Amino acid sequence: MIGQVLSVLNGWIEQFGLLSDGWRAGVLVFLLVLATATIAYIASHVIAALENKFSSTRNLWDDVILHAVRRPVVAFVWLQGVYWAAEVAHHFSDAEVFKANGVLLQIGFVWVVVWFFIRLIKQVESVLTSPIKMSKPMDYTTMSAISKLSRAVVIITAVLTALQTLGFSISGVLAFGGVGGIAVGFAAKDLLANFFGGFIIHLDRPFKVGDWVRSPDRNIEGTVEHIGWRLTTIRTFDKRPLYVPNAAFTTIAVENPSRMSNRRIYETIGIRYADVHAMKKIVDDIREMLKGHEEIESDQTLIVNFLAFNASSLDIMVYTFTKTTQWVRFHEVKEDVLLKISEIIEGYGAQVAFPTRTLHLPDGVSIEGHEQGKPGSSESSRASGGPRQASEGSHDGEVDSGAGDGNS
Repeated sequence: MIGQVLSVLNGWIEQFGLLSDGWRAGVLVFLLVLATATIAYIASHVIAALENKFSSTRNLWDDVILHAVRRPVVAFVWLQGVYWAAEVAHHFSDAEVFKANGVLLQIGFVWVVVWFFIRLIKQVESVLTSPIKMSKPMDYTTMSAISKLSRAVVIITAVLTALQTLGFSISGVLAFGGVGGIAVGFAAKDLLANFFGGFIIHLDRPFKVGDWVRSPDRNIEGTVEHIGWRLTTIRTFDKRPLYVPNAAFTTIAVENPSRMSNRRIYETIGIRYADVHAMKKIVDDIREMLKGHEEIESDQTLIVNFLAFNASSLDIMVYTFTKTTQWVRFHEVKEDVLLKISEIIEGYGAQVAFPTRTLHLPDGVSIEGHEQGKPGSSESSRASGGPRQASEGSHDGEVDSGAGDGNS
């Protein structure tokens, strides 16, 4: 068909007898390029108009296909136009370079098809993970893995097709790949380990993009930004990017605080020994306060008990869980709980204990001065053989040793 068109146009121009063969070739190439540009412009605007028209419909997939096909169609028009222009040049010239027009057209067509499918896969991924376009969007990490795998399949298929077009035997290429794969495997074992590590992450899904993760085995903690086939990008809390090879996640333990069902409040609060008479009421009031708190999960374990006689305090254990798992909100709830506990303790005239030291002296011994050797001083007491002992947080019945009252 193109030969007939060229013959007609060439014969029509040749009738004028004013142009040589070179000029006629130039005119024909110019007309073909101009026609190609015009058709590409029209095709682009037609598809853009269709996109605008179908964007108002509820069907999302027509928008996806039109957006994916727009640029590849324009590229295909230019590819075909350049091929025809090269054929015109070949008609007037026997240069060896023009003999590859058919092969280049086939490879270009494969490239256009691959470009279309890659754009289509990306568009489908963006639609399926969008909370605006989908009522139940798919998980971004899972969809990203499927998208990457699909693009890899398309590219590998295109490469094999292009090799077949260039005259290479696909069976020979595959055989070479099988033999060479062993050598490549030994040379790039770390790369392959990272690749399969990324595959395991996508398969097991211990975390996804946006999760807060940390490892007790390594100094790794932050928010997952990207899961690639070789590296996982984690943004630490001081906003530094941390690039972790995927193979590392197959050998270390990983915590995912983002998947916590609740957050725990676990505190030990001490009151003075002098306030032991109010201990039972304080414990009961704290327990009732937590049961009635709107941010405390009543279905989870809730423990408030007198725990132990400590060195300088009577300890109360508070063990409960909040409804929220958000880090900032959790600390707001914890602050409110601790302030209410403080109010309950103060409501009974008690005080929160702090470490103190009480000095016990035997009967008849007192400290009246600070000069060494002065009668009644501590040095005189020791010289006279009077026992002197110091104890931390003692709760001997003879001396008030309650911590925090400022009178010890």
